[in-house]
Amino acid sequence: MKKLLFLFLSLVAINLFAEDNYEVGVAFGRPDSNDFGEVLSSQTAPYSTNTKVVMIDVGYKIVDDAFDLPLDFYVKGGFAKFFENGYADDVYENTLYIKAYYTFDVLKNAFRLGFAEGASYTYGTLHVEKLDAIKNHGKNSHYLNYLELSLDYDLGNIVDSTAFKKLYLGVEIKHRSGIFGLINNVKHGGSNYEVMYIEKNF
Repeated sequence: MKKLLFLFLSLVAINLFAEDNYEVGVAFGRPDSNDFGEVLSSQTAPYSTNTKVVMIDVGYKIVDDAFDLPLDFYVKGGFAKFFENGYADDVYENTLYIKAYYTFDVLKNAFRLGFAEGASYTYGTLHVEKLDAIKNHGKNSHYLNYLELSLDYDLGNIVDSTAFKKLYLGVEIKHRSGIFGLINNVKHGGSNYEVMYIEKNF
């Protein structure tokens, strides 16, 4: 936990000197036993293991208003710690991915819909991924495809303060999989986490 806090504070310090193209975020989530499509349609089934994940990530905007739309692309890197609640040793993860945000207004309030695609590497095997592999006669892999789907809200809409401008509160699905066997022959395996996060653009 100390390493996580130190890394987060270091990233914040770096971003104090950056322009508006940077972002940093922190997140907290729990695993879900349903597949990605079921979680996406609000059919959630949290594991009873009480395992958790804490994440931080940083990003840099590489495309602004793509195709003359309110569509921005970021390259992002993340670090996560999975708290395995005694079922196994805690597991660390690195992610590298591209994330697109589409900004839209609802009653003059700005929301962002985000989708990410990239790679995930865990330094160990997650307990819930072991359970999923056993249940579906699959296998595990440290390296898997990484997806995120998110929806967030700009808190600057409701708080009249510079500090809250482009400060986003959101929810997301964090997904690891082998893409039906394309990666390391993992046809059944991986994990889904329901996540809440807060993210700041600099």
